Amino acid sequence: MGLVLSAMIGPVFFSLVQGSLQHGFRYSAALAFGVLVSDSLYVVATYFGLQIFSETDFFEMILGYLGGLILIGFGIKSLLKRSVDRISTGGITLPKAKKRSAFAKGFGINGVNPFVMLFWISIVGIVEQKESFQSQDIALYYIGILLTVFAIDLLKALVAKQMARWVTPRVMWVLNKLVGLIIIGFGLRMIWTTWT
Repeated sequence: MGLVLSAMIGPVFFSLVQGSLQHGFRYSAALAFGVLVSDSLYVVATYFGLQIFSETDFFEMILGYLGGLILIGFGIKSLLKRSVDRISTGGITLPKAKKRSAFAKGFGINGVNPFVMLFWISIVGIVEQKESFQSQDIALYYIGILLTVFAIDLLKALVAKQMARWVTPRVMWVLNKLVGLIIIGFGLRMIWTTWT
């Protein structure tokens, strides 16, 4: 799931590439750390916020169907996304910022995206279906997703100059379609598991 989240092409991706090209790796690393903190807050809010209601089977069933539908919605959105310019930022205007504001920029771009919260809500649904998971398993699951996303964000920033020549609208179109199909697959599997 961390790889799937990392593969989603959106404003954070373009901010990382753009920041690395304009301000260097350290700037983009701070931006990626802001995204990590934002995601961590979403994890706490969604998991513990929804955990209150998760004691009932009915809620787990609703969460399973809702989480699956959200993932399918993500996938369809990714499939329908048009190709984008190399320097696009997903419709968010990104002012030229100093290095000390990179953290706030990453935190803000990720934090204002409603699809990020929906993604983490769907992850709660997946976790709730894993009956064999103990508290430490759940913690490791979330830490694994968060660290995978953070590591790949750092990797994106590190190789941004080399990637820039290959990040064409056609490549972005193909990536969006591939990621969309994968996410739809996860959503359908989640609904099937809930139903059975």
